[in-house]
Amino acid sequence: MGTSDFQSQFTTLRPSLVPFAYRLTNNYEDARDLVQETAIRAFGNCQKFENGTNFKAWVITIMRNTFINIYRKKKNRATSCEPTGSYVFETRSSASINQGDSNIMMKELIGFIDKLSDTYSVPFSMFYEGWKYEEIAETLGLPIGTVKSRIFFARKSLREMITSGYPNLYAA
Repeated sequence: MGTSDFQSQFTTLRPSLVPFAYRLTNNYEDARDLVQETAIRAFGNCQKFENGTNFKAWVITIMRNTFINIYRKKKNRATSCEPTGSYVFETRSSASINQGDSNIMMKELIGFIDKLSDTYSVPFSMFYEGWKYEEIAETLGLPIGTVKSRIFFARKSLREMITSGYPNLYAA
């Protein structure tokens, strides 16, 4: 494939590459950079393209592989290799923060949650731990609307328990 053929085919293909790149990156600027990087790599390898094959599929494969390589590089760069005997760690001195009050409040909150029936406490606890509504519904074998309503009523009951236990808390 000649340079002019490659350029004309890539130019007509470029508008459809940007949305695909955006789906990979979820960022418009990164998508534009990915398309540019794909163009560079595809042009560098245009002699490997066999006439009669699907040009769009070839370019999209290059884009996907380029994205994976860039993602892996960013992931590897994000890891820190600072030794534990670093000067920063040795010279930093800070007083420890007393978290006794928050520990007591958490124990009381857990006590309030334990007072709820399992019908409400199990979905609420799962949601509090970071489960998604869909995951809770699937695990418990319930419709998603039922899970949402049980979490709502658990919150409502907990709010009432906290308000009755600490009447001055919400009297602002």
